[in-house]
Amino acid sequence: MDKKTNYLNLIENLDNLLEFDHFEMSILANSSALIKEMLKDVNWVGFYLLYNDELLLGPFQGKVACTKIRLGYGVVGTCAQKRASIIVPDVSLFPGHIPCDETTKSEIVIPLFIEGKIYGVLDLDSKKLKRFSSIDQRFLEQVAIIISKHLTREARQIRNI
Repeated sequence: MDKKTNYLNLIENLDNLLEFDHFEMSILANSSALIKEMLKDVNWVGFYLLYNDELLLGPFQGKVACTKIRLGYGVVGTCAQKRASIIVPDVSLFPGHIPCDETTKSEIVIPLFIEGKIYGVLDLDSKKLKRFSSIDQRFLEQVAIIISKHLTREARQIRNI
């Protein structure tokens, strides 16, 4: 199966999986599990959620991870501060990279927005150099939109209680 077809399947499966989910943590937990299950050469998938000026570890799949990252630090903090996706072909060349797992060689981080505000980031790591491309970015940004859509729905329902 080619990369595009795999991502289209991921997007469809993710949207179906989250359709009736109304709890923030299960939305994020199941999203990270499905992404890790469906993508090759990915050793860590998870979320960092923005609280004040720190990103705190949310649900993830993979090895134990850093629990707090300041806004503007590392790939995760830089992505959240810039509100833009970042592809890092070789993490050893990224200034200020925070090595949570020494086996990680490349990384992609995608911002998550709820109602136009930064909510957190989706972070994927790989043991393979240059694992992530602009194709991954384009599809993972669509994945982030699906997740945000379900989180937005969930947030609205909580406010109506």
